[in-house]
Order: sequence, then structure tokens, then C-alpha cells
Amino acid sequence: MPGIDECLLEVMRLPGARGASVVDWTSGLALGTIGDSPNGDHEATAAETAEVARMTAEQPAFAHLGAEGERTAESPSTPVEDVIVTTHDGYHMLRFVETAFDSSVFLHLWLDRSAGNLALARRRLGELAERLVLA
Repeated sequence: MPGIDECLLEVMRLPGARGASVVDWTSGLALGTIGDSPNGDHEATAAETAEVARMTAEQPAFAHLGAEGERTAESPSTPVEDVIVTTHDGYHMLRFVETAFDSSVFLHLWLDRSAGNLALARRRLGELAERLVLA
């Protein structure tokens, strides 16, 4: 089971990976970063992507609801699995990580649009998110 550094190294092995980070979306702080940042500043990127993650995760429209329209006991603490933002030259993927504590962490991958494979990256990020060990 990989820790943050090992997870980020694995993410950067994906074709077209330009940069990646593990971010706490409640504080907007990067817990780990690797590669390039879209705006040249990993901390600013972490804060900006945390805003997107927070806005998405807290929306009732994305909540997992039971038959009566209410949240169920089986509902994950973050009902959203991932968010994909497409730009003219790349993709930004935010993959939420379920944790034993408050589940306020996500993986952010910045993927080159011409060299990357979005489907492969989404699948691989999901696998890494399940195995990520936060200590």
C-alpha cells in the first residue's frame, strides 16, 4: 500500500502526466506534489482545486440517496468519485480518497490532452486512491 510519495510517483508514470498532488480539500493544502503545476505554484493550484472539490462534494445534487430520497447509512462520506475538467490542452482529474477519518483528501492529476489517455488515467487514479495510505 503506497504512501503519498509513492502514490505520486506512480501517477507520474501515466502517459501524458504533467503534474500531480494529494490535497486536503477542507484546508486547501497540498499534502504532496510532483511534476509541474498549471500556474507554476503547487500551493496555489492546491487551493484552487480544493475549491472545485469542495463545491462538488458538498452539493446535494450529487448525494447518494436511498429509495425514500434520503441519505443512507451505506452512503460514502463523499458521494462523488471524481471530477474531470477539460481544457484546450489538458485534463484535470480530481479523485476523492475515502479514508478512515474525515475523507477530505483527493488526488489531482494534470494530464496532457494530446499525450494522455483519459480512460486509463481515470481507472489508474481510482486504483491508487483505494490503496493510498495516509499516515
